Amino acid sequence: MELTKEGQAALEIILKAARDNGIDVKGGKVRRTSSRFCLGVEHGDYNGTELFGVGTDRFIWLAYKPNNTGKIRLFSGNFPDDGVIGFESGNVPEPRSPAMAHTWGRFPCGIDYILGREGYKLSKGIDGVLYGNIPGGGMSRSASLCNNLILSLFDANGIEVTDKNTIVDLAQAVENDYIGSPCGKLDQTMVLFAREGMATHYNPKDRSINYVPIGAGALDFRIMVLDTGTDRPGLEKSTYKIRRDECEELVSVLQKAGYDLSCLADVKDNAIYEKIMGQFGSDYPDLCDRLKYIFSARKRFYKMLEACKAGDIETVGRIFRADGIGLRDDYKISGPELETMCDIVRTVPGVLGERMLGGGDKGASGALVRAESVEAVKDAVDTAYPRSCPDFADKCAVHVCKVVDGVRLYEDLL
Repeated sequence: MELTKEGQAALEIILKAARDNGIDVKGGKVRRTSSRFCLGVEHGDYNGTELFGVGTDRFIWLAYKPNNTGKIRLFSGNFPDDGVIGFESGNVPEPRSPAMAHTWGRFPCGIDYILGREGYKLSKGIDGVLYGNIPGGGMSRSASLCNNLILSLFDANGIEVTDKNTIVDLAQAVENDYIGSPCGKLDQTMVLFAREGMATHYNPKDRSINYVPIGAGALDFRIMVLDTGTDRPGLEKSTYKIRRDECEELVSVLQKAGYDLSCLADVKDNAIYEKIMGQFGSDYPDLCDRLKYIFSARKRFYKMLEACKAGDIETVGRIFRADGIGLRDDYKISGPELETMCDIVRTVPGVLGERMLGGGDKGASGALVRAESVEAVKDAVDTAYPRSCPDFADKCAVHVCKVVDGVRLYEDLL
C-alpha cells in the first residue's frame, strides 16, 4: 500500500524528527488516522441523535516501534517546542493536571491513565513520532490522535478488542475524564469507522454502523473545509460545554415536569414538542432554542440520509445549509469568523450548502460544492476573507477533501 504525495512528505518530516530527537522507529509501523466531516447532526451525539458523516483526507501519521522498557517516548512534529514526551506506563500526572494542561502530551498521558484504569496493562512501551495536517478546529484532530495512539499501543502490546466501540469509549474517556473536555462520541466514531467512498450512519441506540453509498447519478461535488485561521481552545474552555450543560438542564426540567425522556432526541413527536415549547418557552427561552435546533435537525437528518442514498446532492446541500442556520440562530454555537466564511462562499454559484463545523466558536466551516465551482470558492475566500478578518489573513486556508478510510496501517515503510 503506497503513501500519497502528502503522506510521503509527512513521512519525511517524521523521519527527520526521529533522527533529530534520538527516537528509533526503524523497522516499525506507520498508522494513519483521518479527520472527519460531519453531515449531521452536529452536536447531536450528546443529545442522543443518530449521526452521519465521512472520513476526510487530512490526517495524523504515527511512526512507532515497540520497546521492552515499559516507557512511552513520543515526539510531535507539530509541537516541537514540547520536546520528547516521555513517561513510564502507569506513572503519569493526575487527571486535569496543570502541568499538562498546555502541552499536547496530555493526550498520551491521558491514554495511559485511562487504559490502566480500565485494566489494560501495557508491558511494552513505544517509541514514536507523530505529524499531522488536520486543521485545529472542526475536523476532530484530538479524536484522530486518541484513536491512533490507543490502536498503536494495543498493537504493540498484542491487545485485541472484538468490539471497535471499545476504542471509541476509551478515546472519549481520555477527553472527558483526564483532560476535562466534555465531548460526545461523534468524532471518535466517525474517524474510527470511516470507509473510503462511503458515508457512515451511526445509531447510538444500538451502536450500529451502516455504510451509505452516494446514489447513482449524483452530480460531481467536493467537500471543502474553510479554516478560519483562528485558534480554538479545547472544548472544556469553549461554548460547547455551556451548550451541553444547557441541554442537560432542559432534560432535567422536563423530567421533573413528568416527561419520560433521557435526552433531547427523545422528543420525537410534534405534539409533544409543541406542548413543551408552549409550556416552557417563556420561562426557558434559551434552553428551548437548543431543543428547537435538535428537534428540527433530527427531522432533517432522515431526509438527508434518503437524499444521499438517492444521489440527490442538491438536497443534501440544502439540509446542510439549514442545519448551519439552526446552529447559528437557535443553538448559538457558531462564531463571527465561521459565519464570515459561510457568508462569503454562499454567494458563489455552485455552492450547495455551507455551515460551521465542530465544537463551535472558532476553527473551520465547511461547504458542499459542485466540482466546477471549487476554484471560484477558493478565489472568493482569498479575496474577501482577508478584508473581513485581517488578523487571520495569513493563517486561513481552504482544503478540498476526499472521502477516505478512517484508519490505515503501513507495515513496510520504515
